[in-house]
Amino acid sequence: MLDVLKIAGRNLSRYRRRTMLTLLLIVIGMVAVLLFISVTGSFRAMMVGQITDSVLGHLQVHRKGYVASIDTLPLNLNMKPMAVAKVEAALSQDKAVEIWSPRVKFGGMFSNFTETTSIRINGVDPEREAATAPLLPGRMAEGPKGGALVEKGQIVIPLLLARGMKVKVGDTAVIVATNRDGSVNGKTFVIRSVTEAISGPGGRDGYMHIDDARELLRMKDAEVSEIAIRLKDPAQLDRVTASLSEALGSSKGKTANPPAGAASAGAGEGAGPGSGQPQLEVHTWADLSPFASLARMIDLMTVFIKVVLVSIVLVSVMNVMVMAVYERIREIGTIAAIGTRPSRILSLFLSEGLLLGVIGTVLGTVLSLAAIYAINLWQPHFAFGQQSDLVMAPTIGAGQVVTVALLVVGVAILASLQPAWKASRLDPINALRHV
Repeated sequence: MLDVLKIAGRNLSRYRRRTMLTLLLIVIGMVAVLLFISVTGSFRAMMVGQITDSVLGHLQVHRKGYVASIDTLPLNLNMKPMAVAKVEAALSQDKAVEIWSPRVKFGGMFSNFTETTSIRINGVDPEREAATAPLLPGRMAEGPKGGALVEKGQIVIPLLLARGMKVKVGDTAVIVATNRDGSVNGKTFVIRSVTEAISGPGGRDGYMHIDDARELLRMKDAEVSEIAIRLKDPAQLDRVTASLSEALGSSKGKTANPPAGAASAGAGEGAGPGSGQPQLEVHTWADLSPFASLARMIDLMTVFIKVVLVSIVLVSVMNVMVMAVYERIREIGTIAAIGTRPSRILSLFLSEGLLLGVIGTVLGTVLSLAAIYAINLWQPHFAFGQQSDLVMAPTIGAGQVVTVALLVVGVAILASLQPAWKASRLDPINALRHV
């Protein structure tokens, strides 16, 4: 086999210009694909990290029907204490779960005693929320970044609201909200911090202590709108979602026929007796964030750019091999006439394609890694949505490099197969007569 590779190498060196052009195309394709994967993959990971570690967590649990009506933040679809206890019991049994944070979400009115505007509020347990969304404390554009996220009697408001209402840290504001029964209540808060803008969900949300939220809404029970969950390893997301859905799916209503009108009476409470449906639902960050569509588009574009790479390698290598067979027909006839087996001729031309693929892959990988390293040294900045001064830091995993490399080498061999097969099947007499 080594002798065959040596002969294949000499044959490629005989046509240096053609070989160099083919290698150049393969290298350009490799560099384009690996740079695209590294840059877009890093951008995707960064944005997903911003969303999961600042706002959503990796997954969330809601009462059935809550997410479908999440724009209105329905208080009548909050989880009752028994449902919360069931969820926490299931989470405590899964070793992949790092921590979770209960939240009470509602819409209210924010007043600085002169003007009034709407606001979305998250009532949270400060310690659990900071652990579930570890990037949240660092998003404080104004006010303290250390200590508790928020204390009783305090509120954290978004930057856009602070600018629009002309309020600052330390000012007093009133939050007015309507509870589930329709009664209105107000409570005075001191502005503790102002959060910077972020792209995606939660970029305009305020935060207060969960006890203050329940007091403002006059909740008699420790209800929860959602439970945000952080995993030790985000790669376990699908498994944890499936297992948690199975564990909570047992919470169903009885299947006995309900009395007339029971379905409509229980509609406001979600799945209830007689519904036979799970009362709780598990949603991943992708189910809750509009950025998931952009992430899927990035994945689709990655597949597309790989297809382009395959096309470049296929066409360039096949062109070289077809020309090599055509120009060496008499040579092929000569070696066939002296007794060289067809399989030997086949392996000779396949080896030429293999060498083109391997050399192009090695050069392309080295140049790609050098370019990625250079970009990380350069640290270019860019803006995305509400966020500015983001730093581009492309990275690529060894598995992705190996996958692309094997793809290129495999396609190079595949492109050589038809010309090599044709060469091995040439009739020696006709080949020697070729002019």
